[in-house]
Amino acid sequence: MKILALESSAVACSAALCEDETLVAQAFQNNGLTHSRTLMPMCGDLLKNCGAVPADVDVVAVAAGPGSFTGLRIGVAAAKGLAWSLGKPCAGVSTLESMAWTAAHMDMEICPVMDARRGQVYNARFLGVDGAPVRLTEDRAISLDDLGAELKNAGKPQILVGDGAALCYNTLKERGLDLRLAPEHLRFQSAWGVARCALEQARAGALTDADGLVPSYHRLSQAERERLEKEKNKGE
Repeated sequence: MKILALESSAVACSAALCEDETLVAQAFQNNGLTHSRTLMPMCGDLLKNCGAVPADVDVVAVAAGPGSFTGLRIGVAAAKGLAWSLGKPCAGVSTLESMAWTAAHMDMEICPVMDARRGQVYNARFLGVDGAPVRLTEDRAISLDDLGAELKNAGKPQILVGDGAALCYNTLKERGLDLRLAPEHLRFQSAWGVARCALEQARAGALTDADGLVPSYHRLSQAERERLEKEKNKGE
């Protein structure tokens, strides 16, 4: 099964072509350019350099959230467009679970974290078992204080992955927690992890179509929060 995977949930952007568990090619960019400029050219060049065409792809996968609202919309829109034009199924996967795959070979607890601002991180916790992540919590937006308390109660070493890993490490390390930063080349979101999650979805018969593919934000946008706050103030 050939899977074309897209990852644009944070500052870095990547695309990957995988055949079952095998990574055929991956492109990664973390230079501050907008994903609307980089993602689709990256996919086209990647396929061309592999001697493949879009019609060769069996599944289009994308990190559907949580993450940057703009980044998620770009990635999901690109995946929907590809899937619609090709008539292929989609996989919208958890950004956090896809990150956990990069450290699952360690067979210990994995703590993906993304900076959600406002004193919160997007987080889920996993346990690496035989090279695959086993979910311990659902995806959520959680305060660093609450996450620190939860990890202290767990009492086990944690591998931190994600673009919020350094923030989490610097904030919570002083509380006596056993936190370990994944190496930088394994720390950030990557399309390979997205493809690996998508493969598991395909095997479970949980794929969707382009119409059913939607972002999963896990939190209201700033504009929505401001609108609700204004409505609340008007009612007082």
